[in-house]
Amino acid sequence: MAEDILDLVNAMKARGATFALATVVRTVSVTAAKAGAKAVIEADGSISGGWIGGGCARGAVIRAARAALQDGTPRLVSIQPKDLLDHQHIGAGEVRDGIEFSRNMCPSQGTMDIFIEPILPRPSLVIVGSSPVGVALANLARQIGYAITVCAPAAEHAAFSTADYWNDGFALPDAADGARFVVICTQGKGDAAALAAALRAPPSAYLAFVGSRRKADALRIELAEKHGLPADRLTAFKAPAGLDLGAITPDEIALSILAEITITRRRGQRDA
Repeated sequence: MAEDILDLVNAMKARGATFALATVVRTVSVTAAKAGAKAVIEADGSISGGWIGGGCARGAVIRAARAALQDGTPRLVSIQPKDLLDHQHIGAGEVRDGIEFSRNMCPSQGTMDIFIEPILPRPSLVIVGSSPVGVALANLARQIGYAITVCAPAAEHAAFSTADYWNDGFALPDAADGARFVVICTQGKGDAAALAAALRAPPSAYLAFVGSRRKADALRIELAEKHGLPADRLTAFKAPAGLDLGAITPDEIALSILAEITITRRRGQRDA
């Protein structure tokens, strides 16, 4: 059973799925599941593999798993009988010292502590074009855990030392689970075509163009007149890409872009 669950976890991680892994870490008295039992819970609350007990635990664990997937924070859930909660002056649904308490409604009246770990796909950074800024951005972003997709003519792929996915041309791949950030790094080599491809794709968490505001304004006119893009899509990308750090070199520009992406990605998470 444990080996099957680990195989399932690895397979789901490989395809970039979003899910939570629930593990029973402690039991007291009579419980259906014992310490070490695991279950894989998907974003919709369905259990795709494993087992952590029956209805006594299922509802509380699924609620906690869905909340963990929303904010990316692990949870420890303690499911206890009413008399034990009352003895500790704890109400069902209360959180103390990082532990979420829930009432065990089953006749067994046992206690189960369950650790819930959200498994989120790596954030995706799509680099369109093969300019020096794009290459620097790929190198820097990979160091902090982004999955890198390069969209550029195949003949230009050699400019990159590494990437997770490659696409011949400017068309963006289908979006997977998790946030996707897109940066147009063509810098004069197919700017309009690359922007048109990105603007026709499903919206991303971040879409920016490496170039001046004046150049971006000229491209917006071209995209409307020659590519037929509607006005609401023409405002969907930011230019210039990155924070205003006074960056000059490709590495500095890449740093400013990644800093801006980090703000977008982490917005609200520290408060949560």
